[in-house]
Amino acid sequence: MDGFDFTERFAENVFTDEEMKKRLPEDVYAAYEKCLLSDEPLGLAVADEIAKAMMDWAVEKGATHYTHWFQPMTGVTAEKHDSFLEPCGGGAILKFSGKALVKGEPDASSFPNGGLRATFEARGYTAWDPSSKAFVMDGSLYIPTVFCSYGGESLDKKTPLIKSVDAIGRQALRILRLFGNENVRKVYSTVGAEQEYFLVDKQVYEKRLDLATCGRTLFGAKPPKGQELEDHYFGKIKSRVWKYMADLDSQLWKLGVYAKTKHNEVAPAQHELASVYTTTVQAVDHNQITMSVMKSVANKHGMVALLHEKPFDGVNGSGKHNNWSLSTDTGVNLLEPGDTPAENAQFLVFLTAVIAAVDDYQDLLRISVASAGNDHRLGANEAPPAIVSMFVGEELDDVLKAIENGTAYKGREVGALNIGSAILPKLPKDKTDRNRTSPFAFTGNKFEFRMVGSDMSVADANTVINTAVADELEKIADELEKSKDFKTDLNAVVRRLVTEHKRIIFNGNNYSEEWVAEAGKRGLLNLATAVDAFPYLVRKKNVELFRRQGIFTEAELGSRCEIHFENYTKIVDIEAKTMLQIAKREIVPAVVAFEKDLAKEAYLKLNLGVSQKICFENDLLKKVSELGKKLYDAAEKLEKDLKNPVVGEEYEMAVYRKDVIIADMKEVRKYADGLEEIVGKDYWPFPTYAEILNSVMY
Repeated sequence: MDGFDFTERFAENVFTDEEMKKRLPEDVYAAYEKCLLSDEPLGLAVADEIAKAMMDWAVEKGATHYTHWFQPMTGVTAEKHDSFLEPCGGGAILKFSGKALVKGEPDASSFPNGGLRATFEARGYTAWDPSSKAFVMDGSLYIPTVFCSYGGESLDKKTPLIKSVDAIGRQALRILRLFGNENVRKVYSTVGAEQEYFLVDKQVYEKRLDLATCGRTLFGAKPPKGQELEDHYFGKIKSRVWKYMADLDSQLWKLGVYAKTKHNEVAPAQHELASVYTTTVQAVDHNQITMSVMKSVANKHGMVALLHEKPFDGVNGSGKHNNWSLSTDTGVNLLEPGDTPAENAQFLVFLTAVIAAVDDYQDLLRISVASAGNDHRLGANEAPPAIVSMFVGEELDDVLKAIENGTAYKGREVGALNIGSAILPKLPKDKTDRNRTSPFAFTGNKFEFRMVGSDMSVADANTVINTAVADELEKIADELEKSKDFKTDLNAVVRRLVTEHKRIIFNGNNYSEEWVAEAGKRGLLNLATAVDAFPYLVRKKNVELFRRQGIFTEAELGSRCEIHFENYTKIVDIEAKTMLQIAKREIVPAVVAFEKDLAKEAYLKLNLGVSQKICFENDLLKKVSELGKKLYDAAEKLEKDLKNPVVGEEYEMAVYRKDVIIADMKEVRKYADGLEEIVGKDYWPFPTYAEILNSVMY
């Protein structure tokens, strides 16, 4: 980072608007800008001009290839690289056409498609997303794209996200027009993602087959010191980690990622990077870049960045807090309460639309963060529970209750709180305490959705939030556009929404058993595992929601449901097979070796006349043998159940893994971790939690 000029070098590897303005004729740039504002497609001649300028810039940056960078339903990104070289007589020239920029053709059959494509139907298309900036990394020009099948079905996470951004923008504009705002041309959702991760030494990591294969440890006894003293959170950053973070910041800034905050997280070896909010599509791209660069920079520093939601049992897992809001192209945050009656009323419309959306589509929010990995994290004491609820803070809660009841708001000396005539109190970000247990918390001028797992794309969660809120705004606009008494009807709409959806608001401790019982009384869903949640994706009301807003067809939703179940089943199977291999080929032989030496020592002592009563080796040998037998039997059961799984629909296969295989795995781990605590250190075949979590010591 020495000599890094923050202002001059920020986004130096990004084909920014400023760079385009310098390299493109005015009419070409104007056509590009119009495309962004009106969603009109670019003409081929304009695309050719942009492609030529983009290639020239990329080559100057050292790029030799270009790739259409897309986000298939694997949850990670995909890329196929082509060189700029084209044959010319006996030599070669550099060439990059508008057609190559706008459209690519990867293999669609090898990506998850949930039955949308047959194996022999291989054709798929990538299409340039001009709203997201191209960038140069590792000698290639990366062009952000969407990905669809030959038949037009979306096969990625970005296409529905873009559609959802358009949907909420359309409906939010209708609301603004009702309040007389004619200046705003575009409304878009904004996101700032907070990324948690672990750093461990690469040499230690490579000795753990479970970490290398599954991204999390399948075995590991609790270390003597974990996070009990809470001394790691916000603590002094170790020198080696600081150098990594500085390098990471530098690389991300060059790629235009607004990396802002870095600190130690709660668990040993755990850290966080938070980015400044930006447009949702760009934020999703930036978070994918962040996860990729985190791993590559860690490797350069002899470390590994772990992004699994729960790499280590018994210590905090990692999440990705998704800070969501709505903004206009004039720079106004629509979730800012404001200081005037009109601003207050407008804020309350958007606020109650979000409340209604979270209540009506709590199942979709839960599905958007559901995975085999996140099941290990949600509900533990570092993440929200599986029950979706909202935190709005005491003061705003009092305001909503006053609106519902038509009574005086006690926080100010006013009469009945009537929207459009009374002025709301200012609600600064620190007006109420934070609620770290809440899944969906209002934090002053945005909502923080805390359930997203650390290795997940934030595209799914934001697609759901945008779509659900757009639908509620559409209902409000449909009603108020017919109104002949706007203020009166506005009051009635907001009051009705508060009354009908207040059950979703909870400002207390989401971890408590009392809340679980209370949530049940309120009729809120408690979808404890991913397998419990996935079927709700294709419920009639959800299919209708996505159809109304033009996000998914019923077939596209069904395919995604099938992919969810397939991924869950495959992940559990991989983990179970890895566990068996470690148990049988590493742990059992280590235990046998330890038993052998114990038996030799006990035999030697007895032959020397040492009383059996004081020959502790006998007692230890008995304890190890008993645990070893239980481990072996548990492993045998796991292997048997893996060889004879339920075969049928994807749902039944996933349920079998949840109820049988995972239960078997817990038994294997219980006995293996018990053995780790008594088998000699020199015998244990891989690094322990204490060694892993303290592997970056300086």
